[in-house]
Amino acid sequence: MAAKIEDYALIGDCETAALVDRNGSIDWLCWPDFSSAACLASLLGAKDHGYWKIAPAAGEWKTERRYRDHTLILETTFENADGAARLIDLMPAREHNSRIVRIVEGIRGKLSMRMELALRFDYGRTVPWVTRKKNGTRRQDLSTDGLHAIAGPNLAVLHASVPVHGENLHTVADFTVSAGERAWFTLAHGTSYHPVPSAIDVEKALRETEAFWLKWSGRLQYEGKYRDAVERSLITLKAMTFKPTGGVVAAITTSLPEAIGGVRNWDYRYCWLRDTTFTLLALINGGYCDEAAAWQDWLLRALAGSPDQVQIMYGIKGERELIEWEAEWLPGYENSRPVRIGNAASFQLQLDIYGEMLDCFFHAQHSMNRHREADFRVLALLLQQLETLWREPDEGIWETRGGPQHFTYSKMMAWAAFDRAVMLAEQLGYAARLDRWRAERDAIHAEVCDKAFSKEKNSFVQSYGSDQLDASLLLMPIVGFLPGNDPRVRSTVEAIERELMPAGLVLRYDTAKVSDGLPPGEGVFLACSFWMVASLKAIGRLDDAHALFERLLELRNDLGLLSEEYDVNRKRLVGNFPQAFSHIALVNAAFDLEDLKESRKRHHRHASSVKR
Repeated sequence: MAAKIEDYALIGDCETAALVDRNGSIDWLCWPDFSSAACLASLLGAKDHGYWKIAPAAGEWKTERRYRDHTLILETTFENADGAARLIDLMPAREHNSRIVRIVEGIRGKLSMRMELALRFDYGRTVPWVTRKKNGTRRQDLSTDGLHAIAGPNLAVLHASVPVHGENLHTVADFTVSAGERAWFTLAHGTSYHPVPSAIDVEKALRETEAFWLKWSGRLQYEGKYRDAVERSLITLKAMTFKPTGGVVAAITTSLPEAIGGVRNWDYRYCWLRDTTFTLLALINGGYCDEAAAWQDWLLRALAGSPDQVQIMYGIKGERELIEWEAEWLPGYENSRPVRIGNAASFQLQLDIYGEMLDCFFHAQHSMNRHREADFRVLALLLQQLETLWREPDEGIWETRGGPQHFTYSKMMAWAAFDRAVMLAEQLGYAARLDRWRAERDAIHAEVCDKAFSKEKNSFVQSYGSDQLDASLLLMPIVGFLPGNDPRVRSTVEAIERELMPAGLVLRYDTAKVSDGLPPGEGVFLACSFWMVASLKAIGRLDDAHALFERLLELRNDLGLLSEEYDVNRKRLVGNFPQAFSHIALVNAAFDLEDLKESRKRHHRHASSVKR
């Protein structure tokens, strides 16, 4: 059985990533990029579906782990009566091939270690053909020539400083390290019909990887109370950014359950348009304008094409075909089935993405003075599409599978789309259908206030005519739809506190009462809980906002990582991991809590200039 979700650590090379548990086992790795088929997939099933473990050979031991300060280099220390050793895990920046580097360093005494590698391609289904050359009667030197594992187009090459051998379709090594000694292993990805990846200088790779992360984290423009949490979240976000395109994946995993044993298991290795503004703000707030610009460029390329073909998510390169299917041979994380590959929600109509896109471009112009009239014309075509669409029901921000509805958040963000377009055109002097856009904006605002506010509950509700609440309504003052001092906003925040906060943390909505096409049950949604922080501040409850934020920080694992949700009964992280949305929300909430007189200048979401 796989470790608990919070027992995993992230390593990556900004093109793909791996998860390492606290006992030195890499149980998840997708090569050559985030969305490719996993060659190590035991996270979603039995160990024979692929893993790579380095740990003491026998007996009991204690472990401690940490990231090297300001980096994504993981150090796991094993200790028992015989000695102590440190396992250093990293993925260096790639040139032609992606690699994992694992270094075992003796610290005290003499420790017997064992390495076990089970390569299984195609999400654990395919056992590769493993070979190594011979030079006459002498086996090759694995530190230079390597062990080759091939299955169709897939190739993985293991180099090692110690002898390895085969056991029951596994590759293993038994070795010892004394204080001051080092052993190392590297695993490189290649294709079976291209030149084989060569060995690398392991020590040089370690030095260069540390230098890269130190330089990158040194750019952080935040010196507030929560600097460590903000830095770790931004490093995580950087690791989940696909360097060649600037796309940011929602998570590096698929099908980690939102409820253990349940069916709410989705593939999150894609880029969602609704993350645009949140991601842009987190990067800009942190001082990472190059990454923010790359993200916006990814968005522009993804949007290219006919306005009526805009999707709610894309692949990391802008791919549109994300067909969903099930890997039936995988039992799933703790028997949570099905294991889904691809995401059928990519074909849904979700109106809120229009507001997020326009808000993203609005903040890019205000924060980075980054605007081109040609880009604005693309947005204008999208708004022409939205003029008709906003009156239609949709599947909403939570991608429900129970049929379209008139979701309040969707309408609110349609309002935001027209609102930001009007302000951009006015401020930049662009020719635009301003009268039409103002009319649409005001019509949406009036309709939402009329049809989405329940007098019985004294709160805005999830959809027109509903009596259910929705955590997305917490964003109402943040996007400027209504100010925090509006009594309807305050009463909505208070209603969500009463009905959607078991154990003081925020649910998206009550799955037991809302028909969303799936069996009920999931954890509290961490991004929504961070939104509550901002909402509490917006309605004047700053002390409560700080208290909730600090409680949320305690839910991170020992390395500062968060998944999508938290199970308040099991007291465990659940959902895909690490989750970009959770870390983005953490960063933005931290900046929102800062005393503006003591922190650097912030770039807030701007409320509309229209008086109401």
